Amino acid sequence: MDRERPDIVFIGIAIMDSIIKGFEPEPISVTGYRAESCSLNIGGEAVNGSIAAAKLGVRTGIFSHLGRDVAGDIIAWELDRHNVDVSSVLRSDEHATPITTMFVADDGSRKSITNSAHRYNFHPEMHPEMFEGAKAIVLGSLFRAPFDDSEVVHAVVSAAHEKGILVFADTKLPNFTKMNLNDIAESLPLIDYITPNEDEARYCTGEDEPEDMADVFLAKGARNVVIKLGGRGCFFKNKDEEIYLPAYGIDAVDATGAGDNFLAGFATEILRGRSNREALEFGNACGAICSTAVGAGAALKSRAQVEEFMMMKGK
Repeated sequence: MDRERPDIVFIGIAIMDSIIKGFEPEPISVTGYRAESCSLNIGGEAVNGSIAAAKLGVRTGIFSHLGRDVAGDIIAWELDRHNVDVSSVLRSDEHATPITTMFVADDGSRKSITNSAHRYNFHPEMHPEMFEGAKAIVLGSLFRAPFDDSEVVHAVVSAAHEKGILVFADTKLPNFTKMNLNDIAESLPLIDYITPNEDEARYCTGEDEPEDMADVFLAKGARNVVIKLGGRGCFFKNKDEEIYLPAYGIDAVDATGAGDNFLAGFATEILRGRSNREALEFGNACGAICSTAVGAGAALKSRAQVEEFMMMKGK
């Protein structure tokens, strides 16, 4: 089926998540352990965000890499099923699709295990035509493949900036390649919105308070900064505006993908012409809804669902 060019393109790795909830560390036999549940879910920032944005009614594409393996087939099928344009997905036999094992605690917090497949760094800077015609791109995430190379980051954001494409950039704590804000100093002024969570912002800035964290990003050239504070909400700052929004009250089940869903909601509302505050409130709702079920894409269903949730919560 022919699709129009996407309005927003998510760029980053695609992975398969093996999610283990309620893991019991005491063995039940010599080699056996027990958990409350085990499930397979597609993941990766670009996958989570693109599916969420598509559910919210925006023409959405993904620029990523998948191996020619079972995990890659599942991810490609799921993306297409959710109306995400997969025409920019690169596939090869040379590199496997990354698989992550995640241990989810009762409060929704999580720890993950990665492997060498996560090291593969496909080259989005070599194919700027993959996001030609988009209104926005989302980098998921700075300091992780493929954006763990400062030259790759600068090439992609420069190409977008030259074409008048909005740039949203999430962040992650570095794993295989050690990087910091100084490594992407020349790229920061070309990023319209940067959205670290609290731990990532602390790593990047050395500060503990959201206001101070944001000030460091702004001083280094970032235009708009969103600090995601998990269960405490979010903090936004630019040179003209400062906004703190508390989180919606929910019973959290699994925080996997909550930040990706937040960013998808926030970015799509900015594209719709909403104010920063309105976009943040909508993003907060998307992140909250995501956290009410296991897996990054299980709970969020549609824009109407988010609007109803916000109405019920008095927003």
